[in-house]
Amino acid sequence: MKETMLKVKFIFDFGSPNAYLCHKVLPAISARTGAEFEYVPVLLGGIFKLTGNQSPATAFAAIKNKPEYDKLELRRFIQRHGITMFTANPHFPVNTLQLMRGAVAAESIGVLVPYVEAIYAGMWERGLKLDDPAVFGSTLIEAGLPTVQLLDLIKTEPIKSELMANTEAAVAAGAFGSPTFLLEARSSSARTACAKSKKRSCARAASLLRHRRHPPDLHRSRKEKHHVGKECQEGLPRDRRWRRGRFRYRKGICAGGFRDGHHTPGSPSG
Repeated sequence: MKETMLKVKFIFDFGSPNAYLCHKVLPAISARTGAEFEYVPVLLGGIFKLTGNQSPATAFAAIKNKPEYDKLELRRFIQRHGITMFTANPHFPVNTLQLMRGAVAAESIGVLVPYVEAIYAGMWERGLKLDDPAVFGSTLIEAGLPTVQLLDLIKTEPIKSELMANTEAAVAAGAFGSPTFLLEARSSSARTACAKSKKRSCARAASLLRHRRHPPDLHRSRKEKHHVGKECQEGLPRDRRWRRGRFRYRKGICAGGFRDGHHTPGSPSG
């Protein structure tokens, strides 16, 4: 049966810097895994109220060494993923109520993607005070978005109600902050695909551990690997030959062995 892709809900609020960082790496994850990410705007303050949670900046402020380590972890993540535009917002915390209502409105008229890019850039790259209506409006205009239409929609009850419904649904699904990812399998085979992927990864890791002193050359072509394997089987006991396409390595027993990841014909392993 053909493996199906996963659909993942990305629960986000523009006020979270961690949600911004996740937003920046999601395209690469999607390209690598085929997973589809659905952006779901929520109100982080509403989630905190419904769950009794609070901002990490408040909750952990008095814990010795933790704020410093959080900053270190942030720098490591940014460096690891090559995120070059991030900057701390000098106006943090920013009231995101209108921004999140704007996201719901943007989704309703099919401009959520450019809206998200514009607001995230304004918040965590340009350091704008986006809870200022004038700054918010000018940011939308600069991005070429239908500013008047969005600002009108933000004031309507359906948009307000949908944002609250999104927030309540996120909490009901287990969210207690932002970012949160809710994994949804389109079919039962999707979970099977994840299990198979994990099994393959574990098997590969075990293989590398078995060969950690003399690892096989991972970059050799299939033809070259076949030649090496055939040559190495000469003189091996039956229980040490190829099994299911894998070479059962034993130090010193193969005349054409592996040394530092490369085949060395005619020389012993070691």
